[in-house]
Amino acid sequence: MKRRIWITICIVIVVMLGGEIYLRKSWGFCDTVLIQSDPDFEYIAQPNQKHYRFRKYVLYNEYCQRSESVDSSAFIILGLGDSVINGGTLTDQDSLATTRLSKSLTQLLQRKVQVLNISAGSWGPDNCEAYLKRYGAFNAKIAFLLCSSHDAHDNINHQSVVDVNPSFPSSQYHIAYWELLHRYLLPRLLRQKTPSEISKDGKSFNLGFQQLINRFKVENIPFFIWLHPDRTELVNENYNEEGTLIIDFCENNSIHCIKGLDYMDIQDYRDEIHVNEKGQKKITKILLDYLISLIDNKL
Repeated sequence: MKRRIWITICIVIVVMLGGEIYLRKSWGFCDTVLIQSDPDFEYIAQPNQKHYRFRKYVLYNEYCQRSESVDSSAFIILGLGDSVINGGTLTDQDSLATTRLSKSLTQLLQRKVQVLNISAGSWGPDNCEAYLKRYGAFNAKIAFLLCSSHDAHDNINHQSVVDVNPSFPSSQYHIAYWELLHRYLLPRLLRQKTPSEISKDGKSFNLGFQQLINRFKVENIPFFIWLHPDRTELVNENYNEEGTLIIDFCENNSIHCIKGLDYMDIQDYRDEIHVNEKGQKKITKILLDYLISLIDNKL
């Protein structure tokens, strides 16, 4: 009898250990992207991270950018934005539009080009401006902002999100089973709302739009905007009121605005606003054509 009990215990231990290893090695549990609070731009990924999460490779460099280390000898392009351009842990590093653009432009120009991915979930233009105010423009030759309609009023409010919102942890779980249970299963079983995005309900038009224009004008850096539609806008075949405000702002300030609504399809999305790999490829293609025209004028 005792022997059977010990055999059962050993089997349970082996199965549990096997499951723990499987969750870690196959799905990247206990290896998520870590976030840090910031007094100026609210929060950002911690620097120098490499992760394998949900079978996707995720990289952050020394400047907390979702890019390889900055090469000062490269032709630098700044890609600014929120979780759409960032991609999150569900987008592999090589599938990002910024990575694809870097590789395509490097091949076309026969010199190294880096499209730096300066972004974080729910960042607005003012977050991007605050980041550039601290770190500068990295001697960039071109810059663009990928934003959505809600960014019109997505103003910095410095609400606490790190270690409050489950998508913004500052440290790793130590046990994969506990992360699976605590972060994913229990919220669903208890029907708790676990938003991946932060709600910002500013009333005034985001000052970051004008601040970015002013910055790049002074530094003589060509700047344009990609206005990314959500699925609702795709279905309605029109931007909402906030999107219209951004379009009007661009027209009034002579800023080229690429309207993603003219190019994107429902099949390009993995949820209400984030794109899948097909969507990343499409954004890459459209941006590539326009960037080439700008680069021709810079060389």
